Amino acid sequence: MFVAAASLALSSSGCARLDTTAPAAARAKAASATAQARLGTVDCREVKCIALTFDAGPSENSARLLDILKEKQVPATFFLLGKRHIEKYPELVERMAAEGHEVASHTWDHKILTRITPAQIRDELERTDDAIERITGRRPTLMRPPQGRTNDTVHRICRELGLSEVLWSVTAKDYATTDSALITKRVLAQASRDGIILLHDLYGGTVPAVPGIIDALKERGYVFVTVPQLLAPGKAEPGKVYRP
Repeated sequence: MFVAAASLALSSSGCARLDTTAPAAARAKAASATAQARLGTVDCREVKCIALTFDAGPSENSARLLDILKEKQVPATFFLLGKRHIEKYPELVERMAAEGHEVASHTWDHKILTRITPAQIRDELERTDDAIERITGRRPTLMRPPQGRTNDTVHRICRELGLSEVLWSVTAKDYATTDSALITKRVLAQASRDGIILLHDLYGGTVPAVPGIIDALKERGYVFVTVPQLLAPGKAEPGKVYRP
């Protein structure tokens, strides 16, 4: 179900032609006051920020991932699936929120939103948002469309539901390899300021790669933030698409 998620998104999905907003543009649009980050005060106008994001969880690997993030004091953004994921691991969703991570939507059943009806798009998003809100007490404001595929209809429905779309700039293609060293190498080769890293914790090689990715990027001077922190003091606007 997820094999094509990263490879197709930035090539054949039409994302290259999307009207997207870069994090720096969101920050520049906002007032000059610094943003309060959940794990301390971070101003991405002044420091070299990067966002670590995970799609298609929670999974049996998520508890170990959360342990690593807690140990490293790194916040992340989780784009969660409803069916067989949020349903199966509600305690992990609760833990993600409690430990300061951003909990967001990756739809209910990973349907490609550009291939289904507006009513089905709305159902994919609302069911997931309802489930997350029941568990965490907070309704998501961010979503990531499966395979990065989106269009004007998706934008309109997201705007109506109060959701912003978030794409990415770094992909390790971790759906295609269990080689943690290769995953690490791919992420480090693509990392840049204001980057948004896409990983999937449900694949076996990914979580073991995370400590090395974090350590190497910290050595390069990066500060890890959630996606909202990356945009601060700007705020993600419903119906807009964000990508570095």
